[in-house]
Amino acid sequence: MGRIKSTLIKRTGRQLTKEPMFGDTFEHNKKILANSMPSKKTRNRIAGYIGHLRRMEKIKVAREAQKPTIAQQAMQEELQRVQY
Repeated sequence: MGRIKSTLIKRTGRQLTKEPMFGDTFEHNKKILANSMPSKKTRNRIAGYIGHLRRMEKIKVAREAQKPTIAQQAMQEELQRVQY
């Protein structure tokens, strides 16, 4: 199980995730946040959380792409009816 993130980390991470300059790697995000954060600990936590959110977005998009469309579902149902 992971650690529980504070509201500050989550809120800031979600706001920063909307900007396209952040990626899904901790190191990349840490470099971007280097000068703008008050402490190393906060910077590292936010950078890690942003990376986590980006990876979850990629997984969600991949799953959506794998779901069959309504037309594909209808075609599969039609093929199953024809086979019987």
